[in-house]
Amino acid sequence: MADADKDRLVSGDVDDSNEAQIEKSLRPRMLAQYIGQDRVKHQLEVYITAAKQREE
Repeated sequence: MADADKDRLVSGDVDDSNEAQIEKSLRPRMLAQYIGQDRVKHQLEVYITAAKQREE
């Protein structure tokens, strides 16, 4: 199995820090930036607000 790992052409590891920054910049930073799932977004917003009020 270890030999198979060495022979892999592609891995899931991100070695390039520039690539990691690009991927990070593609992700939404706020719930409002997510497209669709309005009901789920609203529920998450309620949960997050409640947790902040409890200082969790």
